[in-house]
Amino acid sequence: MTTQETIDLFDKYVIANYSRLPRVIVKGKGCYCFDADGNKILDMFPGWAVSAIGHCHPKVVEALRKQAGELLHIDNTFYSEPQGKLAKLLSERAFGGKCFFCNSGAEANEAALKLARLHTSQEKYKFITAEGSFHGRTFATVAATAQPKYHEGFLPLLPGFIYVPFNDITALESAFSDEVAGILVEPIQGEGGINIATAEYLQAIRRLCDENGAVMILDEVQTGMGRTGKWFAYQHFDVVPDIITMAKALGGGVAIGAMMAKEEVAASFVPGKHASTFGGNALACAAAVAVVEAIEEDNLLENAARLGRYTKDKLEQLKQKHYIIDNVRGVGLMIGVQLTNPGTEIVDKCLQKGLRINCTCDTVLRFMPPMIATKSQIDQAVDILDTVLTESAK
Repeated sequence: MTTQETIDLFDKYVIANYSRLPRVIVKGKGCYCFDADGNKILDMFPGWAVSAIGHCHPKVVEALRKQAGELLHIDNTFYSEPQGKLAKLLSERAFGGKCFFCNSGAEANEAALKLARLHTSQEKYKFITAEGSFHGRTFATVAATAQPKYHEGFLPLLPGFIYVPFNDITALESAFSDEVAGILVEPIQGEGGINIATAEYLQAIRRLCDENGAVMILDEVQTGMGRTGKWFAYQHFDVVPDIITMAKALGGGVAIGAMMAKEEVAASFVPGKHASTFGGNALACAAAVAVVEAIEEDNLLENAARLGRYTKDKLEQLKQKHYIIDNVRGVGLMIGVQLTNPGTEIVDKCLQKGLRINCTCDTVLRFMPPMIATKSQIDQAVDILDTVLTESAK
């Protein structure tokens, strides 16, 4: 099919709830994807940060092929080996918690909110979240997302969510009450513009939850699975949450989400309280096991930390050259370039030259390269951005 034939199919049969680029992607390999017209694109925002170990990693592809020939899916009234193995791998790399599996980050956050309600007393029904957050697009996670633009058309929202400024400990303390069941925050806000929590802020959340019998939930949907140079971003901050959620990079491109809770918290999810038909299916779990193994075998945590420093340095050099760059921030391979002007046109021009990045919050360029990327690929990406910024300034 031609590019236009595929677009015509979408126009006729697919609901237009996405603003799509006029490209039909037909193949992905490593740090590159390829469109139907033969164009090769250096992907520095792969799959919306899903393909964190690159497109079609050989280890994930082989695991899928093998599992597909044995068992695709079995319902959760049975046990399956891939799900148990994945839970063990994740638990050992986090805080020793127990896992619930689902299909997306929004579902993982929904599960976390329900578990926190079950685990605390009945009068506790409120949750504190941070301004600029993004937790998903289901009714509860939209309500948890403290950005008014996501609320439009869905008012009144599910009650019980309290919004406070990110990194503001005083506001956090003022918002707390006996009715608060938990605090849900991202250790690094992704869609909100790569805003990094301070250690003091996260430690204050831990203290408040401990003092008030509330649950500390960290949304690691985007930060988890090695992107920051550690398995989970909370490991940078000398704090241990009660619950973490994850998705995106977990399946290497296959849809899977997970919620991990400390054992004493997890015990509140008794049979009948929550479920997911496809959650923890054998195919997705086999892919996720392969992701964990690939990260370790290829030393990708170390590469993410090292390459993240290199990328930030290269982008800082651009800042000295282009007035439009206000600052560069990030941890590991989760990097934001704050612009003084809107960045959508810059992103479009980069794609025309074979580079895919992202713009969020109107003025923040997001670089989230695969953890398998090389310095030469980072150089190529920064060179393209340099060229686009130079041309745009004329």
